[in-house]
This record gives sequence, C-alpha cells and structure tokens, in this order.
Amino acid sequence: MKLKVEKFDYIAETERLVIRPLQKDDYENWLNEFENRSPSQHRHDKGKIDMSECTLDWFHDLVDRHQELARTDAVYVFGVFRKHDGTHLGMIDIATLARDHFQWGSFGYTIHNQYWRKGYGKEAVNEAFHLAFEHLKFHRIEAHINLDKQGNFISRSSLFSMFVEYSSFCDEGLLLQNWLLTSTIGSLHYWRLMIALYLVATVE
Repeated sequence: MKLKVEKFDYIAETERLVIRPLQKDDYENWLNEFENRSPSQHRHDKGKIDMSECTLDWFHDLVDRHQELARTDAVYVFGVFRKHDGTHLGMIDIATLARDHFQWGSFGYTIHNQYWRKGYGKEAVNEAFHLAFEHLKFHRIEAHINLDKQGNFISRSSLFSMFVEYSSFCDEGLLLQNWLLTSTIGSLHYWRLMIALYLVATVE
C-alpha cells in the first residue's frame, strides 16, 4: 500500500542544516548555488552546469513535479539548506522501491562541490534516515555506489566511515554488472539500513 501524502511539507533540522522540500521562492538561492559551483573536481563531478534553461517558470514546474512525485509515493526530493543563512547546499532524494510487506526504499544525495569537505553530506544523510523511517515509513533503505566511477572511491570511503559511525548500516556487498549506465552495464556496491537497526541506534 502506498503512503498517502496530501501535502509534501516534511521538515527536519540538524545542528547546521534544514532539510525540506523546495519551495517556489527558493529559486534565486537555488540558482545562485548551482551557478557558483567550482570547476569539476573529477571526471564524474559535473562541476559548473549550464543553467540557461532553468528559468523561474521552469523552477516552479520542478517544485510542482516534486510535489506530484511525493503524492504518488514515487520519490521524495528534499533540498538541503544551511540553517544560519538559508544557503542551498544540495539535494536528497528517497525513492520507493516497494511498499506492501516490504516498505523498501533507496536514497541518494548531492552537495554542491563548493561546499565539499565540511561534513554537510554526512549530517544531511544521517537526518535523511530519520525522515525515511519516521515520516516516510520505510523499513529498509539502500544506498548504491557505482564503483565504475572514479570519484566514488572517495564517496565509498566516506559512506563507510559514516555508516560505521551510525552503527547500523550493513554492507551487502558487490553486485557485478548489475546497473545499466547508458550503453554499458556498471557494478554497484550495496549498503542497507533496516528499521530494527535504526531503532537500536537511535535508542543507544
């Protein structure tokens, strides 16, 4: 059974961050941080992006699409904002893989590269787990890392450190040639967090 969301307006806060859906008045802030990205840090970091098509009307449609995706329980897309000044730092998405008896989802995140190495990603992802289990009612969350990407060796190490600190993520191993990437098949490393482990970690 799908989760029923009348209005997608969940908000979570950490010491330094506010995590919430994009709103239509976020446009200038959102656009400015995309335009101020640093040059690409590695071959799989897009770095600066041509934002010329991202007009105000385009952004308003994006916000509406995010609301519709949430209403249909397909994907929940959150903006990550710095608490003290409201700066847009990145995005988190939590996608539904299966409901019914499974309550199974996956998550991904991105932080603008001008804000890397400040711990924002770790802080945002840990709070995303709270959103996934407490509000979106998932029982299992997966993180997938494409090992064919050069930059993801750094991400893999960072995620491993984060999950060990969180004391509840389990490494499910490597699935070779499992993911279709354009015209090639890539390999994924799987991590998963189950609700029972999440509850133990939060109680402790």
